[in-house]
Amino acid sequence: MNADKLQKTAIITGASSGIGKALAFEMAQKGYNLGLVSRRLEALEQVRTDIKQQCSNNINIEIETLDVAEDHTILPVLEKLSNTLGGTDIIVANAGITAVNRTGTGNFSVDRNVIQINLIGAMATVDAAAALFRKQKKGHIVGISSVTAWVGIPGSSAYSSSKAGFTTYLQAVRGELRKKNIQVTTIHPGFIDTDIAENMGSKPFVISAKKAAGQMLSAIEKKKSSVIVPNLPWSVVTKLITLLPEKIVARAL
Repeated sequence: MNADKLQKTAIITGASSGIGKALAFEMAQKGYNLGLVSRRLEALEQVRTDIKQQCSNNINIEIETLDVAEDHTILPVLEKLSNTLGGTDIIVANAGITAVNRTGTGNFSVDRNVIQINLIGAMATVDAAAALFRKQKKGHIVGISSVTAWVGIPGSSAYSSSKAGFTTYLQAVRGELRKKNIQVTTIHPGFIDTDIAENMGSKPFVISAKKAAGQMLSAIEKKKSSVIVPNLPWSVVTKLITLLPEKIVARAL
């Protein structure tokens, strides 16, 4: 294994399940030291145990609890983890939730929570990462958005809006930091079959979390600016979405 890879360190938010968990396993197999955070300490401990059992690499895995909805707590937690790990190369803003809520049904608090976690919490994570990396004078920020950044899905208006906002935010941040030796990668997953995804089998173009994580890590290591996972057919689908009538798109998704 490449010695340089063994020295790399990544912090992943929302690492106890879903894409974050899959990416943690993928990075561990490549020799990355890891800082894993989520709201659920017991689940994080299990992820750490499973990684240690499945990966022969002698890597360091540190865990911390963090609720990105409490955005003022993000920087202190990331600073603590980074110090414990001896610095970090990559911070992945992955923590997020999905929710179905019909507009005007008296449940706006559901939408508010989605925006707080998926957009405000994600932005705060990126802001904290940028603060750390400015001090280090180098680093790589990765934001997990979604292909729904290009289309509003009926019943998931807040989720779609949060991802559209996050994609735009990351684009602006990339422009701000490009001369600071800080890379910014936006990843737009399509439909990924994870342990927290409901009814994913009925969705089109679904791929496994492991396969998705492999493609994501490849894009991260190549320091790409913006990618869709999987690239095909979603790179084509997202372009068609802007051309097709909304009622057809809504039926398809």
